[in-house]
Amino acid sequence: MATVKNNKADFSKSFEELEQITEWFEKGEANLDEGLKKFERGLELAKICKNKLSEVENKITELKKKFED
Repeated sequence: MATVKNNKADFSKSFEELEQITEWFEKGEANLDEGLKKFERGLELAKICKNKLSEVENKITELKKKFED
């Protein structure tokens, strides 16, 4: 079960950091170097979140199939 909790925490933490990066861009900061770094990190975080959501979706599909009968 610890793995599941860690995955949940990782997703939450990644999503929270992604929100912070989004807020930084919404403020209109003009530092291009920092913006590029934040953009790259945002893409990494989005990939982590997308992969986790895909895992959950696959698990839900498996569970639905299991209990259809």
